[in-house]
Amino acid sequence: MLRYLGGRAAQAIFVVWAAYTVTFVILYVLPSDPVEIKLSQGEGGIASPEKLAELRAQYGLDQPLWVQYFAQLGRLVTGDLGTSIATGAPVTESIVQALPHTIALAGFALALSLIAGGGIALLASYLRWRPAQNLLLALPPLGVSVPTFWSALVLLQVFSFQLAWFPATGTSGFVSLVLPAVALALPNSAFIAQVLSRSLRSTLAQPYIETARARGAGRARVQLGHALRNAIIPAVTIVGITVGNLLGGAVVVETVFARQGIGRLTQNAVATQDIPMVQALVVLAAVIFVVVNLIVDLLYPLIDPRIARAGAAPRAARRRRAALV
Repeated sequence: MLRYLGGRAAQAIFVVWAAYTVTFVILYVLPSDPVEIKLSQGEGGIASPEKLAELRAQYGLDQPLWVQYFAQLGRLVTGDLGTSIATGAPVTESIVQALPHTIALAGFALALSLIAGGGIALLASYLRWRPAQNLLLALPPLGVSVPTFWSALVLLQVFSFQLAWFPATGTSGFVSLVLPAVALALPNSAFIAQVLSRSLRSTLAQPYIETARARGAGRARVQLGHALRNAIIPAVTIVGITVGNLLGGAVVVETVFARQGIGRLTQNAVATQDIPMVQALVVLAAVIFVVVNLIVDLLYPLIDPRIARAGAAPRAARRRRAALV
């Protein structure tokens, strides 16, 4: 287990470094200049060469690329994320202010995804009436295919503008969180329902399920007490992927609902080519994704004790990810 954790830690460091490096290259390949964007927005489109040179020197953009790369990488290792070119505020301060709003949104959306996706999968495998079962099984593909921005606009039109049940914009209070979380949860709950329903159907066809039924176990006990524990492992793997989807979807949802958060911060940073901010946000997303996937891998032995055998956990994780593909 220690060897496995050491390998995962090395893999995590490599993933974060790769995300940082790729982002650095992409940002510097772009033809636009963040300093020119900053000055054009603040001075009515007029930027003198002297002011451009001054700001480039201030942010170190006049140095060779390899010097900028290692200088920023060194600051990143020490926890210094730099200063935003667009706002002049410390990047860490901006992220700390925006992160709680996105955590609340993503956490609520994840809870809704698990409840809705798990409920659809369990109900579809429990019902015996074929039309109702087929209807439930048709919902996940529909939910996956609907774009997040479209469902967000529909929710706004119906529940904010027509029924006036929820506010259309804002970040204050739990009520303002409901519609964005629902819009963000729709595709992710459908994804979870697809994987869990398929895994449940496969598990319910196993011989030990027939043995449990022969011993007199009821349908609910068979499904919840015997089948669900083994069928849930692929769905747990999907949760790690869902976290990445939630972070990506937050950009769209927070823009549509005019919410403060990492999504809006990312949109503004990309629009102004704010290099320090974009790099910090990419590294933050990579760290969250790596940590969540490590936690998911460590949950496997708790769900199925057979995976806790020596060397079984890493192999089981790879097998289940391969089965999902």
